[in-house]
Amino acid sequence: MSQPSPQPQQIPVVVLAGFLGSGKTTLLNHLLHRSGGSRIGAIVNDFGAVEIDAMAVAGALGDSTVSLGNGCLCCAVDASELDDYLERLARPSLGIDVIVIEASGLAEPQELVRMLLASEHPGIVYGGLVEVVDAAEFDATRSRHPGIDRHLALADLVVVNKLDRAVDGERVLGLVRSLADGAAVVPATYGRIDPGFLFDCRPSEERIGQLSFDDLHDHGGGEHDQHAGHLHAAYDSVSFVSSVPLDPRRLMAFLDSRPRGLYRIKGYVDFGPYDVRNRYAVHAVGRFLRFYPEPWPAGEERLTQLVLIGSGIDTTAVGKELAACEDDAPQADQHGMWGVLRYVRDPEEDPAGPA
Repeated sequence: MSQPSPQPQQIPVVVLAGFLGSGKTTLLNHLLHRSGGSRIGAIVNDFGAVEIDAMAVAGALGDSTVSLGNGCLCCAVDASELDDYLERLARPSLGIDVIVIEASGLAEPQELVRMLLASEHPGIVYGGLVEVVDAAEFDATRSRHPGIDRHLALADLVVVNKLDRAVDGERVLGLVRSLADGAAVVPATYGRIDPGFLFDCRPSEERIGQLSFDDLHDHGGGEHDQHAGHLHAAYDSVSFVSSVPLDPRRLMAFLDSRPRGLYRIKGYVDFGPYDVRNRYAVHAVGRFLRFYPEPWPAGEERLTQLVLIGSGIDTTAVGKELAACEDDAPQADQHGMWGVLRYVRDPEEDPAGPA
């Protein structure tokens, strides 16, 4: 009598969540480069038409990434559609050991957990929720969005990131521990955590069973009713792409006067003759701003590609202000980049680059 074929080992799928600018992409890139031989696949979900986060991780992942732009995964797909995306990464030929879903900074983690628990894909299993917290912005984030407390209570691992920027990091750590409902809480700077946490955060059956009905139940109703209360319902995005180099003085004038409702800026800037060798990754969270020069990828078209996310912003006006930064006749002014360089940090001090 022949023996039944052994079932293939299921690949854990980890949800990597956290509010805008908390450092999810930085953490994922750290894990990819220090995975110790383990192969990580990723589904990267950007809020905006330009897939900045996917661009940031694509080089490390190659064919092991699926990119979903211009919306929140928690609302854009259902469980069966998510299974289709997971199928691309769960093929045995890829040899992937763990799949990470990097949610947009405005996604609802419980919706993603619900979809994974409802998945009918035999090759995957829910591997836990990792919630990334920006220690420097934590109080402001909770004040703006009290629902963040619920996200922490659902998490299996909480990474308290950017402790180097927090005025009172120990207080934030203690507060997060009190909200995390017994989950492991790991302090970090620049998203640097032991990759082993990614494999160890898989929740027990007991913990999954403790997730409340209200947390994970799909309450039905119309699409508007289901998603009107999600974080992203209060936010708008502006996607800006230009083949014309930007004038650094004009761009800095825009950034220095940006409205407070414009909370998150990320992407790449081409300053043309002001620096022909590099493009500048830009990363802004609240009033925090950094530029990171990096060589242009070989063969890549030189474009400025930005996504700006805010609440209560005039998206048309923001788009026009960015277009006004274009420089049709740039001059190699030796002082033109001084304003930008004020926000360039020494790579030895900040090796991880933008979040």
